[in-house]
Amino acid sequence: MSLPIASYALISDCHTAALVSREGSVDWLCPGRFDRPSVFARLLDPDAGHWSIGPAGEAEVSRRYVDGTMVLETTFRTAGGTLVLEDAMAVGPDEDGHELGRGSPGVLLRRARCMEGAVTLRLEFVPRGEYGLVYPLMVPVPGGVLARGGSDACLLSTPVPLQVDRTSVRCEVRLAAGEQVCFAMEHRTTPQPAPAPWGLDAASDRLDDTIRAWRSWRDIHQGYDGPWRELVHHSGRVLQALTFQPTGAIVAAPTTSLPETAGGERNWDYRYTWVRDASLTLEALWVAACPDEAHRFFSWMAAAAAARVHETDLQIMFGVGGEHDLTERELDHLAGWRDSRPVRIGNDAWSQRQLDVYGELLSAARRLRDQLGMLDEATRSFLVEVADTAAARWRERDQGIWEIRGEPRHFLYSKLMCWAALDCAVDLAGLLGAEERVAAWERTRSEIRDAILREGWSEAAGAFTQSFGSQDLDASALMLPIVGFLPGTDPHVRSTVDAIDARLTDRRGLVYRYRSHDGLEGEEGTFLICTFWLAQALALAGEVERARRTFERAIACANDVGLLSEEVDAESEEMLGNFPQAFSHIGLINAAWAISQAERAAGAGDPAAAGSGGG
Repeated sequence: MSLPIASYALISDCHTAALVSREGSVDWLCPGRFDRPSVFARLLDPDAGHWSIGPAGEAEVSRRYVDGTMVLETTFRTAGGTLVLEDAMAVGPDEDGHELGRGSPGVLLRRARCMEGAVTLRLEFVPRGEYGLVYPLMVPVPGGVLARGGSDACLLSTPVPLQVDRTSVRCEVRLAAGEQVCFAMEHRTTPQPAPAPWGLDAASDRLDDTIRAWRSWRDIHQGYDGPWRELVHHSGRVLQALTFQPTGAIVAAPTTSLPETAGGERNWDYRYTWVRDASLTLEALWVAACPDEAHRFFSWMAAAAAARVHETDLQIMFGVGGEHDLTERELDHLAGWRDSRPVRIGNDAWSQRQLDVYGELLSAARRLRDQLGMLDEATRSFLVEVADTAAARWRERDQGIWEIRGEPRHFLYSKLMCWAALDCAVDLAGLLGAEERVAAWERTRSEIRDAILREGWSEAAGAFTQSFGSQDLDASALMLPIVGFLPGTDPHVRSTVDAIDARLTDRRGLVYRYRSHDGLEGEEGTFLICTFWLAQALALAGEVERARRTFERAIACANDVGLLSEEVDAESEEMLGNFPQAFSHIGLINAAWAISQAERAAGAGDPAAAGSGGG
């Protein structure tokens, strides 16, 4: 039986990430880069590799992140004593602030300390390369053991004797109060020279240095001081942990194929970056990180997306290095989390048409208008072409924000974001050197607005709906006030918000994306980002108390270390989907900001300000 998704915590070196269970087992790690093949994947199959450290007997477990960091501390209280395990992905030596993760050596550090009494520590090291296909040879070396097979070489450094068999390593060591032991696993690809073993002091010092580096990043980045301050700051660190430092790309999640329904087929690879997330990500980075990270992310996104968009659709997602071809395939040898098959790597949604991406890219550009002067002429020309393409294609059908794998439709959200593209382009025309296009952009913007108001509204539903002519509710309609198409106080917006709150939620008030058929079998859970959108829309309507209650319902779904998945099962209340989910943490940050602004406006007696967007 697979562990609950909520039992995992994230550690990261800003190149890749590992998931560590409450029991102290690293059950997911793709070394070197988020989307490389895994060496630990017990998350998806019991035989696909893990590295566990913990007490030999029964224990009461608690855990937290070391203050201001993404370094995990797990405390095991046994009948004989207390063991504290610290887990970190090492960053480079002496890295401060913006440099966090730049020189990451590709090392997983694990330090165990006996705080009182005495505890027998048990270790199992079972690497399995290429998503569990490769059973490596274990070669004892001075100071540890080298696991070698396929394209991977992993050196486990340890100061204690090991029991080595052909494809795994085990050991037990007795620790008394005040004693500690530190382990390091360093990865290389096989053409590279094998790494040298880490000594106990060197590994322990680097772990301390990693704690200091994360705190230095926090100290210069995190200035938000509104409601839910600690949660917002923590979510900002999660976004940093999901950042691929060499490019600034932020992955949607560090995992693949954690399902939207246990045992179902809605299992996707999220280790990529979506244009869809761009504008909302920048808002969140502005609040919970800093403008430098926001500008870096946008610069990378614009470079990755750059193409002759009149000749081809603007691609909706990219690899963290800017790769375009993300062709999907299935790994039939993996059982999947709770038998949720198929397990997929790659994501064929990269080739879908989604017209909303034009608006998301230009909305991101507007958020960074003060930095646009630093863009080169080619990038400015590309952004002008993005606006022109939105104006030319807004009447076409597409797959929509949710990447529905059925027939294309006239999705309201896609039209809305084409409107947003032109609204941003008009606003940025001077900076883009495109003043001569403003009149045409304004005309098309008005046409789109009229079409949305006329065809996107359903009297029968009492709401703006999923697609033109439909009566189906869709949570993406909550973006109408968030992007500034209509004020939050508009009667049609209020009616839409109330309809979604009443008819598109589960018994706890968490919001579904939609309930209409989408071309796939099976059900899905409620979406946390959609619940945060509802809170944000309520804040923009000046309904602060309702917004707060909705927000509190969403954050109550976080696990014990403050991480959010993509979805929540309506019946079992378990987390579902790839984890942790950047979009959920982005939603948390932006909703908290909107509520803080609405409270400030209400306190100042300014209802108009309470109904306006912030961030």
